[in-house]
Amino acid sequence: MDQAREKLRLDKWLWFARFFKTRSLAANKVGAGDIRVNAEPVTKRATTISPGDVLTFVIGKNVKVIQIDALGTRRGPATEAQDLYTDLSPPPPKPEDKPPENPGYEGKGRPTKRDRRKADLLKSQTFDRLE
Repeated sequence: MDQAREKLRLDKWLWFARFFKTRSLAANKVGAGDIRVNAEPVTKRATTISPGDVLTFVIGKNVKVIQIDALGTRRGPATEAQDLYTDLSPPPPKPEDKPPENPGYEGKGRPTKRDRRKADLLKSQTFDRLE
């Protein structure tokens, strides 16, 4: 007789691991089909997972790739939750260099009259191109 593998509901584990604030939020994310288990999309909240499975999902603007190391028995402190998984996510992209909000103004305090005229000229040129 083989040993039964430990299993736990996906929504419950996501809540234990503190990826979602409430279990219902985790269940809704699973139900929407936004989470993949071992590269397969799942929509059942009661999908069972076990150690060694890999989860892929989006939180905010970041893609998370998580390998499950342990199932856990409760929603404990954050340090305990971090022991439940290994983060395999790619590093976040570097922020792109954004142009300054006001190109005629260099952030030296309040803009002078000259800075204001430059900004107004740039704005009018931009609007002329759009029309």
